[in-house]
Amino acid sequence: MIIAPGSSLLAEASSGRIEVLPFAVMTTFLIALATTAVLAAPATEKSAIIVEAQQPPVRITHAAVLTATQGPPVILYEAVNQTDKEYEQFTVTAFVFKADGTPRARQTAPGRRTLDAHETKYSTIVLDGAPVEPTDIIVIGIDQAQLAGSEQWWNTDLRPLAEKAVPVKK
Repeated sequence: MIIAPGSSLLAEASSGRIEVLPFAVMTTFLIALATTAVLAAPATEKSAIIVEAQQPPVRITHAAVLTATQGPPVILYEAVNQTDKEYEQFTVTAFVFKADGTPRARQTAPGRRTLDAHETKYSTIVLDGAPVEPTDIIVIGIDQAQLAGSEQWWNTDLRPLAEKAVPVKK
């Protein structure tokens, strides 16, 4: 279908003909939409450094830091239960370091609830506790996990592991 300048795009409805958009308005709208799509900055993604203690029952196998043009960065992570037991809950801690290795922030959040034996779940942690610069280094890990139906917790101190994992620039 070819629409000439000055004409209108028409649509049929049960009640008769309805003028939808004049050609000039439709063209202007399409140009604005295309320009916005080209100029819009997409979210950036970079990997987070993953740390873990020896033989953790739940571990993070993949973590990506997603940064949009507005709002704080978000870490999307994959958590895997490595055991034959169900875990009721676990806690994720993210560390933010300046590019030179200086600690900037630490943020802790609950992970997904009820991780069945050998199950994988995806979740996020929003880094809104302190400003994060594009050059900052993000480190993430699971620092505690609770067996289902039990008061028993597995836990570890991730801070020394996170500090050791960060490449120091001088």
